[in-house]
Amino acid sequence: MKIRFVSLIASAFAFAAFAAHAETTLSVAATAVPHAEILEQVKPVLAKEGITLKVKVFTDYVQPNVQVAEKKIDVNFFQHKPYLDEFNKNKGTNLVSVAPVHVEPYGAYSKKVKKVADLPNGATIAIPNDPSNGGRALILLEQNGLIKLKDSKNILSSVKDIAENPKGFKIKELEAATLPRLLDQLDLALINTNYALEAKLVPTRDALFIENASSPYANLLVSRPDNKDSDAVKKLVTALQSADVKQFIADKYKGAVVPAF
Repeated sequence: MKIRFVSLIASAFAFAAFAAHAETTLSVAATAVPHAEILEQVKPVLAKEGITLKVKVFTDYVQPNVQVAEKKIDVNFFQHKPYLDEFNKNKGTNLVSVAPVHVEPYGAYSKKVKKVADLPNGATIAIPNDPSNGGRALILLEQNGLIKLKDSKNILSSVKDIAENPKGFKIKELEAATLPRLLDQLDLALINTNYALEAKLVPTRDALFIENASSPYANLLVSRPDNKDSDAVKKLVTALQSADVKQFIADKYKGAVVPAF
């Protein structure tokens, strides 16, 4: 009887150990396009390795970081390093970059003019209101001859750092996610590619001008120091930086999103 009891206990422990090893759940916060779409591509690959990937889609750039910092979600995938650095600095968080995945070349869009030269004096131009993306937008405006900045290398430039604005453009700083919906009310808007794609804009077709593929703003997989080296996170990185994902990005986004690995 004792031997049978011991055997049952051993079997129970063995089953528990197998179950724990067999399946791990990894939660990821992401914006819908292209991040969540890319994550959906790697779900089957991770499932074969015993990892269930749970993707939670957000429409803003704040909560994905807050949720990871508060350990409500394991990792996120939506931001570039300048934004991550600024968020950590302002919010007192300690989120870390795990791996680069892709670049989304930034674009300028308009429903009122077909080319930059047609922008009238005093035109209203909207840029994102967070420092890193706002600075990125201003640098792109300068590169295309619309304004001049005090320091063209300062990625955190704000409208206060505009040195020359010969056509008197009105530069408005607005929530990044709202810009596609406000295009009818604006002469020009600098829009993050993920929001442009969600609005059915095709950056390589619809943007009046766009960053080139050498943009340093790679979108990152981000985690906390306590889980960045976990087995599940490492396997997610391997899946995201695979040849299959590179091909998926090339086929689906046709230059609007560029692999960064």
